[in-house]
Amino acid sequence: MRVNVTVNGEGRQADNVWEGESLLYVLRERLGLAGSKNACEQGECGSCTVYLDGVPACACLVAAGQAEGREVRTVEGLAEGDRLDPIQESFVECGAVQCGFCTPGLLVTAHDLVARTSDPSDAEVREALAGNLCRCTGYEKILDAVRLAAARKEQA
Repeated sequence: MRVNVTVNGEGRQADNVWEGESLLYVLRERLGLAGSKNACEQGECGSCTVYLDGVPACACLVAAGQAEGREVRTVEGLAEGDRLDPIQESFVECGAVQCGFCTPGLLVTAHDLVARTSDPSDAEVREALAGNLCRCTGYEKILDAVRLAAARKEQA
């Protein structure tokens, strides 16, 4: 089957898509967008989180056909050209990136939180990120990065 989807603002098409393929597979293998990571394939780790019609979703759980005609925004779509999104900048500044495998999903999830909550409490940050697993950082630097991005948004 053919899947037509808007990815990061650009109309894209994937041909010969098998009915059981995930959106994650299409993004990574057919469209060359390797930012979203494939870790658990069960929606448990959050490393494949993307926006689907403006709502965070685990791309590994979305059948490619379900994305037909819809809008997807990946971690690559957070930046504007060479300019990183403030959440991406804050992750770099706070040292919230180690191996980087969980980072794309954390960035999309944190981006969503900061976009809809101007001054999230620590509990709100922890709740928002609860579906994203990281084995390297211990989460404290990730929490610092989200707090920094939220504070900068509040000041702007």
